[in-house]
Amino acid sequence: MNKKQKQSAAAIRDLLAVMARLRSPTGCPWDREQDHQTLRFHAVEEAYELMDAIEAGDDQEMAEELGDLLLQVVFHCQLAGERGAFDFEQVARGITEKLLRRHPHVFGETKVKSVDEVWANWEKIKTAEKHGTRHARPSALDGIPRHLPALLRAEKLAKKGRKAKLLPASAGGEKELTRSSLAKKLFDMACAAPKAGARRICFAAKPNDRNSTCAKKNRSGQRKNFFDKFSPVANQPDTTMNCYQKNDGTDHSG
Repeated sequence: MNKKQKQSAAAIRDLLAVMARLRSPTGCPWDREQDHQTLRFHAVEEAYELMDAIEAGDDQEMAEELGDLLLQVVFHCQLAGERGAFDFEQVARGITEKLLRRHPHVFGETKVKSVDEVWANWEKIKTAEKHGTRHARPSALDGIPRHLPALLRAEKLAKKGRKAKLLPASAGGEKELTRSSLAKKLFDMACAAPKAGARRICFAAKPNDRNSTCAKKNRSGQRKNFFDKFSPVANQPDTTMNCYQKNDGTDHSG
């Protein structure tokens, strides 16, 4: 281990020690009362602040926001360690081992000629890793985080749908939208939602579709209507606001 590596290892040890101290009986009252649930949206907020710093090209701000995001990782690892579930070392080793497995073209003998082949291998390895476990993804549409913002969730859904040939490669025949016309269309939809009695609308798989008729469609060759497998879910509790209302005091988000 060279000098730089030793310094990095020491910095991580210091951070873990500070976090443990904050959670100790003589630590910070705010830190001591947190759990995974109360912290869950802080990671999202820190990620968005990091995006702002990246897009601003501000290295100093980026370094600070990366630290804030790292704090969330360390915090959850400390909480999990206290429960005997896992700790920071297991998380770090887990992602290291995953990178080694998912890059056989770098750390193994696999040969690739393009980025597309890299992604194809990645998906194949990921599917094999999860097969037979409770994290298996039988549907081509599984694996989309439920809490993604609506537009990003729709984009992910469409991307997976096209990849699984459940949607056409392009809409075709529709008039191309400009940025301003698209913005107006989205704004009009957002304004119309409350009038339809929906506080919040998102795309969600129907409960009885967990085993994925979409995945079965790929095997049977039957072309089902992609959008029949999804329905708008309205008037759901606003968990984001509830979370922040319970934690409206001092936080460590930087």
